[in-house]
Amino acid sequence: MKEDFAVKYHRILCKKTPDFLSKYISLPILKRLEGVGLLCGTDWTPLFHNSFFYSRLDHSIGTALIVWNFTKDKKQTIAALLHDVSTPAFSHVSDFKNGDALTQSSTENLNAQLIENDSELLEFLKHDGINVAEVNDYHIYPVADNEIPGLSADRLEYMYPSGAALDSIWALNEIESSYNHINILKNEKGIPELGFLEEDECLIYTKKFIQTSMILQRNEDKIAMQLMADILTLAEESKIIKPSELFAFSEKELIEIFTKSAKANPSWKFSKYFRTFRGMKKIFRSENEIKGFYSVDLQVKRRYINPLVKTKNGAKRISEINKEAKEIIEQFLHFNDTKFGCVEFL
Repeated sequence: MKEDFAVKYHRILCKKTPDFLSKYISLPILKRLEGVGLLCGTDWTPLFHNSFFYSRLDHSIGTALIVWNFTKDKKQTIAALLHDVSTPAFSHVSDFKNGDALTQSSTENLNAQLIENDSELLEFLKHDGINVAEVNDYHIYPVADNEIPGLSADRLEYMYPSGAALDSIWALNEIESSYNHINILKNEKGIPELGFLEEDECLIYTKKFIQTSMILQRNEDKIAMQLMADILTLAEESKIIKPSELFAFSEKELIEIFTKSAKANPSWKFSKYFRTFRGMKKIFRSENEIKGFYSVDLQVKRRYINPLVKTKNGAKRISEINKEAKEIIEQFLHFNDTKFGCVEFL
């Protein structure tokens, strides 16, 4: 399912993959991301029912294809392809582990360093006449990345497969229809930004984006990510893995290592946490911590969107011209789950 989705989805994003991308995709610094999931460890717990595995490599390629589709700029496209090379196994779980659930950017500082120290990558860049400073920070390219609530290639790319995998929010034909109504517009600051050519399509996209984001705001997601973050901490403290191995092993390999350790040492705190992660099927919502349960009280990053729409009077935010969109965005920004999400230890 995953391969079918990724191949078909990428073809929607750009009908033909540019030839120069293939050699970069084959680099070890990128191929490692095949084993890292986009959905931050939720592929490995029955609390979620993700319909397919979509990797960080899939996401990186998809982001590059969007940038190429709209800009035909080689440097911006390569920068987009490389934007997640510092992502460890289980993705943003490491941000939770580092106490950064609110911004989820704690591993990004490594990105430029990894790019600048990869000799094979540097050779490719030299051959293509590209300076490393032109591709080691995709934030400098507003089509590739911008601040919330703007629409960027990165944000656009990850929410389509996230919604499709998490809760069948997007079908491929719906993605294609949505994507075909997007172009580069100029925002209120005169900066290029992806936006919609029609209000109706923008409203549909906004609804589905917020619907997906709501899943990431609920206590199920907070528990899954914080519990895996604690498992990683305990695994390091128990010498099951080294911190560097989050960049060496795939998620599947780590799950196998953890399973073996938990079976060999069933009384360890690590084992109790890992058994719970691998077996939990429901959570309890509470305004108070439940004694004897694993309980999480967290504020996490709010991923939302307020896209541009082309109008007769220039590009406007959907919330400025559509009352329903404005209400949906405001409801999301004011949404709070119960104070605690709790799960019984297994």
